[in-house]
Amino acid sequence: MDCNQNNGPKLIVAIDGYSSSGKSTMARSFARRVGYKYVDTGAMYRAVTLYALRHDLGAGGKVDTDRLVDALPQIHVSFAPAGADGVSHCLLNGEDVERQIRELPVSEHVSPVAAIPQVRHFLVAEQQAMGREKGIVMDGRDIGTTVFPQAELKVFVNASPEVRAMRRYKEMIAKGEHPDYAEVVRNIRERDHIDSTRKESPLRQAPDAIRLDNDHMTLEQQEEWLCQRFGEALARAGEKKY
Repeated sequence: MDCNQNNGPKLIVAIDGYSSSGKSTMARSFARRVGYKYVDTGAMYRAVTLYALRHDLGAGGKVDTDRLVDALPQIHVSFAPAGADGVSHCLLNGEDVERQIRELPVSEHVSPVAAIPQVRHFLVAEQQAMGREKGIVMDGRDIGTTVFPQAELKVFVNASPEVRAMRRYKEMIAKGEHPDYAEVVRNIRERDHIDSTRKESPLRQAPDAIRLDNDHMTLEQQEEWLCQRFGEALARAGEKKY
């Protein structure tokens, strides 16, 4: 299906979902297809988590909230233009940390860091600034509920914990790591619990979001599904404009 935007209105596409549900891969590919900017907000929280670990603010499974909040003005998270691998790498104070933020130590600490209200307020403001001109695909945990409740297209992605853990496990193997599958499943379930029960912007499906359960879907099938939803959202936006 052709879902090029041509001269239609620019939209905000908000994609939320559980850890390792495949939302980032789908969102990144789709953004390239329609010529939109792509922002992986999970990478932003991971970058702050990496900063905390490097500065002994999150060791031993506990986050030194006060010191991390004090350090926020010193943390700058941005994205480099997509390189040869087609991925827009995350930069932490100018350093490419795309590989480090995907490793298990960060995965084990990111949910507690992301639950800190001041961290969320800090990064949500950055994310809203990125989408001010629209023409953006942004994925995360609270894009359709907190960051862009006005988004023209909202999608909520899910898959079973076991399927998501296997996807994460295979990614880690492909990177030369040696994960334990049971540990990956445990991490996935723990992150689900923390993300869904935190007081500040918990992970939940927005009332007007379209649910996508992708346990048995290929990336191509997901992208075609999203392309169709995008076309419908474009039509609705065009009707409102006139």
